[in-house]
Amino acid sequence: MASKNYKLIISYDGTRYFGWEHQPGRETVQGKLESVISRLAGEDIEVLGAGRTDAGVHALGMCAHFALDTELSPEEIRDYFNRYLPDDIAVLKLTEASPRFHSRYNATGKTYRYTIYNGKTKPVFDRKYVWTIEEELSLERMQTAAAFLQGKHDFAAFCKAAGKNKSTVRNVDRIDIRRKGEYLILTFHGDGFLRNMVRILTGTLVSVGKGEIEPEMVKHYLAEGDRKAVPATAPAQGLCLVEVDYD
Repeated sequence: MASKNYKLIISYDGTRYFGWEHQPGRETVQGKLESVISRLAGEDIEVLGAGRTDAGVHALGMCAHFALDTELSPEEIRDYFNRYLPDDIAVLKLTEASPRFHSRYNATGKTYRYTIYNGKTKPVFDRKYVWTIEEELSLERMQTAAAFLQGKHDFAAFCKAAGKNKSTVRNVDRIDIRRKGEYLILTFHGDGFLRNMVRILTGTLVSVGKGEIEPEMVKHYLAEGDRKAVPATAPAQGLCLVEVDYD
């Protein structure tokens, strides 16, 4: 029997993981998935994801794929995953995909959400999923700066360790910032994001919201492309990959 290509949608709490990509001696989401499906297959199976979330970052809808020679139905494979995966990782959906489907190279866009708790009391039950900031943030200032960041730009100043031979141009077509009670919800959608990009954008917008820099400064950062000039990176726990787009 020839191997089939399978597409899966995964949800995970990234709190205790060193990111998506497997690393020697460290627990990662990819490593957990590969250990389960390799046990089912009786051989090493590689599970390739649509991206590489950082340590501590969460996902509602990470997409991945793998090849497997099996007579089991997609539902049976999904149930096997969920039977043996830890409680903080779940396979929400598993389907047979076309032989040429690749979760990373076929992706056309991604949606990320960053959550900030902007209040005076401790968010006890949300503490692992938000960035807590007591100082009041100006929603209007942040929205003004976000408008300058939307569109197709060179985001070299807003990424970590940009490769010399890799393009840092991305199209971010939506940055939506809304207040819901004591929470600020920042939603980013684009054709792709560089390493740490959403967290650096968020850190910059927070600096604008605090009044530490003016909204127009983000245009200067884009033009100069100097990462060292840009405010600090937002912590990982507030970030969540919501969805990956495919045509």
